[in-house]
Amino acid sequence: MADQSECPSLSDGLLPPELHAWMLLLAATGAVEQELRSAVKEGLDVSHDEFLVLCLLGARPAEGVRMTKIAELLGRPKTRLTYQIACLQHAGLVTRKSVCGDKRGVEVTLTEKGRRLLAEASGSLAATVKESLNRFMGADQREALRSLLPDLAVEAQPE
Repeated sequence: MADQSECPSLSDGLLPPELHAWMLLLAATGAVEQELRSAVKEGLDVSHDEFLVLCLLGARPAEGVRMTKIAELLGRPKTRLTYQIACLQHAGLVTRKSVCGDKRGVEVTLTEKGRRLLAEASGSLAATVKESLNRFMGADQREALRSLLPDLAVEAQPE
């Protein structure tokens, strides 16, 4: 992880501000993902990709989501997603059902167990994200990110 004092400002280097900001965002999300992988495995006992599926379904807890839409939103091949959904179904975290009127369509829904697990773990996982960003980004970069992600604006001030 980069020290906050080492985080480059937008005026450094040859990149236009948009590319520089994109590179900082990629680096920050990579750092968050690395820490989140461990926390997800410990806290939920699922893979990182399975966790992403749970989060996507958790955003629409009362509805199911078609597997093709999940694959599209996560940028994952449908064949890989089929395996991940099968693992989540075996764990009792999701259900699969055919879409009425479309014999090839499959819809995935969180089970009550999946909802509970996600709700119980979400607080500590959100803290992992915030801590990782605090370690990786400088104050200016965190403030810029907060303006893009309103929910981070209510974050407690770093120690």
